[in-house]
Amino acid sequence: MAQLTMIQAITQAMDIALGADERVLVFGEDVGKNGGVFRATEGLQKKYGVDRVFDTPLAESGIAGLATGLSMQGFRPIAEIQFFGFMFEAMDQIAGQATRMRYRTNGRVSCPIVYRAPYGGGVKTPELHSDSLEGLLAQTPGLKVVVPSSPYDAKGLLLSAIEDEDPVFFLEHMKLYRSFREEVPEEAYRIPLGQAKVVREGKDITVVAYGAMVQTAKKAADEWAKTKGIEAEIIDLRTIKPIDIETIVRSVKKTHRAAVVQEAPRSAGVAAEVVAQINENAIFHLEAPVRRITPPDTIYPFGLIEDEWLPDAKQVLQGLDAVMSL
Repeated sequence: MAQLTMIQAITQAMDIALGADERVLVFGEDVGKNGGVFRATEGLQKKYGVDRVFDTPLAESGIAGLATGLSMQGFRPIAEIQFFGFMFEAMDQIAGQATRMRYRTNGRVSCPIVYRAPYGGGVKTPELHSDSLEGLLAQTPGLKVVVPSSPYDAKGLLLSAIEDEDPVFFLEHMKLYRSFREEVPEEAYRIPLGQAKVVREGKDITVVAYGAMVQTAKKAADEWAKTKGIEAEIIDLRTIKPIDIETIVRSVKKTHRAAVVQEAPRSAGVAAEVVAQINENAIFHLEAPVRRITPPDTIYPFGLIEDEWLPDAKQVLQGLDAVMSL
């Protein structure tokens, strides 16, 4: 079994999908000969030709519009938005068209599209390149939102997203692209969308995270166990729309305390939704209020002060200590 980075696992998933189904297309800015800005599509145009892997103009609205039209005609597009912060240009086609198509046609037409986009901090990108806007997507009816935190999950989740009958936004954290490797099977496998994963067993507090914050939470939990003997159970959401509340509730019933860690600004995001669902489904099992551990409600800062803005293991530990002290 090969040791792959996340970017290699994503490339492998698209390669498998292109080879298995002629309806699958890959397009976006520079995804052809150049293989994309992060080389996620490297070699795919050479293997499958310019009719199936091709470049588009620098126009996110056009990329998303093309995906909508192609999907309605029976294709299964994988549309790359070069950076997640440029999503606003494509939102009308995503939220105003593709996600409404099944409802609008009374189930006669669906839009099986995968929108791929890199996002996230810790890599000192220019403005708009790191923005975590997933809260906007999570509030869009008809859209599934996937955020893998490891190479193994990235491949299995992407293959499931490509085969889904409705639009899926697949977010890839830039810091995770090449930060570590793990064993990934060469053959195709699927991880169901909407299924969270317990990545660290614990008995004292439930910590819910997704994307790069899963690694941050694990680092904090390991330090906590070593210094204080407190064992945190960490849940990787993997899919933030829909949220797997059943896995979270099972954990909360065991630990009786919870915190949620996210990289996006604090208000009205995925963390707030998780807190709300825990309160609705498990409030009588809680011994303390659920805490959000997030950056402040500001514009994503420039690279020079990015490290002060992003939650790190120290900030996560401070938040967890606050919950345990109640």
